[in-house]
Amino acid sequence: MGSMLNTRYLSALLSAVVLISACKKEDDEDPVVEPTTREFTITANGNVNTVEGNSDVNYTFTSDKVWLLKNFVYVESGATLTIQPGTIIKGDKDTKGTLIIKRGGKIMAEGTASQPIVFTTNQPVGSRAAGDWGGLILCGKAKNNQPGGEATVEGGVEATYGGTDDTDNSGMLRYVRIEFPGIPFQPNQEINGLTLASVGRGTTIDHIQVSYCGDDSYEFFGGNVDVKHLVAFKGLDDDFDMDNGFSGRFQFGVSLREPNTADASGSNSFEHDNDGAGTTSEPFTTPVISNVSVFGPKADAGTTISGDFKRATHLRRNTHSRVFNSVFAGFPTGCLIDGSACETNCDANELKVKNCVYSGTTTLTAVASGSTWDISTWFTNNGNTSYAENSELGVMDGFNQSAPDFTLSGGSPLNSGADFTDGDLGASFFQTVPYRGAFGTENWTAGWCNWDPQNTVY
Repeated sequence: MGSMLNTRYLSALLSAVVLISACKKEDDEDPVVEPTTREFTITANGNVNTVEGNSDVNYTFTSDKVWLLKNFVYVESGATLTIQPGTIIKGDKDTKGTLIIKRGGKIMAEGTASQPIVFTTNQPVGSRAAGDWGGLILCGKAKNNQPGGEATVEGGVEATYGGTDDTDNSGMLRYVRIEFPGIPFQPNQEINGLTLASVGRGTTIDHIQVSYCGDDSYEFFGGNVDVKHLVAFKGLDDDFDMDNGFSGRFQFGVSLREPNTADASGSNSFEHDNDGAGTTSEPFTTPVISNVSVFGPKADAGTTISGDFKRATHLRRNTHSRVFNSVFAGFPTGCLIDGSACETNCDANELKVKNCVYSGTTTLTAVASGSTWDISTWFTNNGNTSYAENSELGVMDGFNQSAPDFTLSGGSPLNSGADFTDGDLGASFFQTVPYRGAFGTENWTAGWCNWDPQNTVY
């Protein structure tokens, strides 16, 4: 009897174990996870929509509302933010509002000359200043020369950039103004006016004005996006900063500086590095640039300027930049070739400054302290010229601080002299024009640029 009970007990126990095992197997299977999405948090207050957070779904900023960015606002991979022509987007000062398009995300911001899209501060008329808000950051999947090919955006932003897809498409910016951006959180950790981080050539960047930026107006961290018609107006630090292997093309750009506003780190128009240490990491920083006009702080010999202004073109740290058919006026130093690596690149025709015009400089050309490299011969042999006075350029009113006119007079020596025979300019991207600098007689800033955003009611 006892034996039979034991058998029955063991049988029941075995059945229970089998049942528990079966249940456990079912529990161990991967649970079915319903897809989740994140959307911006939108708070409406009359005609103003405050935007916070992240979105991985498509969204549209419509022109019938004002959109206020609070804190860091992210467009996630796979999502597209569309902005209608004429839309006003403001950055919140207290929270350093910033718009970040993450790698794999897109922005489609296509304004028009009569209806530009405007990113600006939320501060009232008369109280606006450089650095009121963060700025606009685009991250892409194109190559850079950072270790491992990837890096994180400066300024405390949680966004990675880089990859291997040079045809990557981060969307479109066309007829867009960006006013009073640029926050230097700490040295070498800044948010610029427009940051293009490993942005690929599938992206369209055309007709952009960055005004009163608290750091660099434009900075390119690797990538190869092509850009046209860029305006840098009264920024604090550099106008066009290019590094970490940027290899895009740039035609038609202009900058105008305020004489007494410069950064303690030293303000330049062009500041180009291969990387922060000047290494031989590839891809090299190899932008190809033509038809840019730089109007620095010193309109004439009587203009008092900040001592923090430095060079029109500061080419350093093993950059391989190629600059053609451009005009650089009114900086203390014209062209500085900084360091033996850059000197070697010049001798190898890997760093080029050709058919350019410099004017109104105290020092036309310079090399690093202690160098004996003959920059003067290199400068002249590459078809570059100089004028003692900016007035000799024949520009209509390029240094006017409130209503500049960058076009050329009929007798300007800049009306001719451009040369597009160099192989770097052979791509169909470059428009062949006779003039040097960004303008002939047509003013492509008309209608959409704003030279007095401090007093514009938005």
